[in-house]
Amino acid sequence: MSLPSLPIRARRALAGLVLLAATACTTGPSLENQGEVTAPPGDSKELTIGSAGFTESDLLAQMYALLLERAGYSTDIISVTNREIYEPALESGQIDVVPEYAATFADWLNAKANGADAAPVGSPDLATTMKALRALAAPRGLTVLDPGRAVDQNAFAVAASYAKKHDLKTLSDLGRANLPVRLAAGDECVQRPYCAPGLEKTYGIDIVAVDPKGVGTTQAKQAVQNGQDQMVLTTTTDATLDQFGLVLLADDKKLQNADYVVPVVNRARAGSDGVRDALGRLNTVLTTADLASMNEQVDSWRRLPEDVARTYLESKKLIPKG
Repeated sequence: MSLPSLPIRARRALAGLVLLAATACTTGPSLENQGEVTAPPGDSKELTIGSAGFTESDLLAQMYALLLERAGYSTDIISVTNREIYEPALESGQIDVVPEYAATFADWLNAKANGADAAPVGSPDLATTMKALRALAAPRGLTVLDPGRAVDQNAFAVAASYAKKHDLKTLSDLGRANLPVRLAAGDECVQRPYCAPGLEKTYGIDIVAVDPKGVGTTQAKQAVQNGQDQMVLTTTTDATLDQFGLVLLADDKKLQNADYVVPVVNRARAGSDGVRDALGRLNTVLTTADLASMNEQVDSWRRLPEDVARTYLESKKLIPKG
């Protein structure tokens, strides 16, 4: 490997201190010049990959690093948990590559450009979302690479026994069943269009109450497991549902936005075909179920993200073993 001899966690911490100091006085392209990004795509051979600091982002960053190293690049990984910090660092070239989520990042950039009250541009349609995301990213010197098959979006789960009793496989099935549903979720679910209002409007589900236990928390899942609540708001890559005897109901009418995993790169440093091709190799194999399985290995089995990422890529023959 081409990584420096300094252990990866030490390199992350050191780089993090430098980044946090630098971002206090450094930003991306000025707003006046953001419509004039005309430089050719760059191909720096030394790339910094950003992680948002949670398990799935760490796994994706590790896979990006391994694939780029396989393609001849030298990489470092830095963990920065705040998008308000790592996105400007991506614009300025302090970070070169980050794993992002299409609809969420599109809405975030839209709010940054047009104000917090701007109408959302992310949607359940992937093509529409990607078009909006790329239009917002390009003036900031960012290139959004192609999404793959993996998606991490909001999802709803019920007890497996409850699903079996009422013959439920989709959210439409639950709406047709005319069952009163207490939903374990965050406080904001009462107002968010993807949550209680959307379930009622799109699926006709009778949400009688929102139990404010958080999104996918242990407490929320236990409430559904013991029958206190009938459904929980979680995510499609939640790796712990089996432990609580829960199953996801399919979002068959596409209430949720298209939060497909997408690499975002700094065009001036990492916009080359070499980077695009290296990271694109993941698109043909990585699925939502794969991400959930890897999350479980880290969160439940206590394996290191770098070990899980390497094992996965080796199993898919994307990097050589050893």
